[in-house]
Amino acid sequence: MTTQDIPASTPVVYVPSECILSANAAMQEFAGCIENDVLDLLKANGYGTEMRQYYLILKILSEVEKGTESPWYQYLNSLPRYYSNGASMTVFCYSVVPPLVSRLCKDERARLKNLNMGKRGIPFLSNDTKGNDELWKWAYQVVYTRGFETENGTGDYCIAPMADMFNHATEANVALAYDEYGNCYVQTLGDVPANSPLCMSYGDPTNPSFLLSRYGFLDMSSPATFCKILPSHVSEELKNLGYAHNNMLFYKDTGDVSEAVWDILLYMGLGETDASLQRQFYDAHMHADFATKAAMHEQYYPVTAAKLAEHIDTFLGDLQELQEKGQYGGNAVEHPRLPLIMRHNEFVRNTFLAVRSAQGLEQNTYA
Repeated sequence: MTTQDIPASTPVVYVPSECILSANAAMQEFAGCIENDVLDLLKANGYGTEMRQYYLILKILSEVEKGTESPWYQYLNSLPRYYSNGASMTVFCYSVVPPLVSRLCKDERARLKNLNMGKRGIPFLSNDTKGNDELWKWAYQVVYTRGFETENGTGDYCIAPMADMFNHATEANVALAYDEYGNCYVQTLGDVPANSPLCMSYGDPTNPSFLLSRYGFLDMSSPATFCKILPSHVSEELKNLGYAHNNMLFYKDTGDVSEAVWDILLYMGLGETDASLQRQFYDAHMHADFATKAAMHEQYYPVTAAKLAEHIDTFLGDLQELQEKGQYGGNAVEHPRLPLIMRHNEFVRNTFLAVRSAQGLEQNTYA
């Protein structure tokens, strides 16, 4: 919390490079120390892009083994041991969240398990460390919840102690930056009045599902959420029309629907009745023929409205079943992340209800 007004572009935290846990530095430190078949296994399982994080996990574990002799001892000892993200959830938890969130959370768990397989053949770690699954899980959590891309052209992935203590906010007022020497600076993005919390961004604020699965919290300030339309196959045509989780949005406070949602719904609806009209709409989109697109949206609005109403009602019904399963089928003692999951589901439910109300679909008029 600030105690005075802070002008824009003011440095508020500085972390010198020698205090930073760097993936690039870890890869140099441990070069040649890890058996090739371990690295090959991780790559074969689809985690070749996670090598920086893997080496950083090993770095943290090696520092833990040093105890008080490690320059990072006080920092590592101060970090939380409890997490609520996807890697920490139970199998039951995965069964009471909507499909996209479930997949994201399972991806986190799968990544943890696969990187954990890479602990064999690490000569510089003790057998006690390699056999301690909880310690490996903790190191994984530290790397994936506190590390960020440096975005300074080095391709590094770093944890900057103290700079990693800022909370997330939809309206971030500070940002991390690294100079060419690897030093980390945190600066204000605009004027910050006194008595304001300093917050950074952990990711797209319209993707609360990712924030839940990766970081284990629900961002109630998220302005929107993915509309949960999940085609069995996302074709190139759908991608060209704008199908992407960060484009297909329902807005929480206004009940608005993003343009991409309307475009996808009309394209899918026309495809069920008239392939030539579907092609006409697609061509108008690809050629930026906004007049034709607008005319077709107006003419076939009953089609899109009916599909939107159907999707909302079906999803709300499915969500109610998930909520009931979570409420009556599990308990917070066995599944301590369950209350957080229930709040997430309620957030999504309220967003869908806002859209249904704002779009005049309460009575399913167009069904």
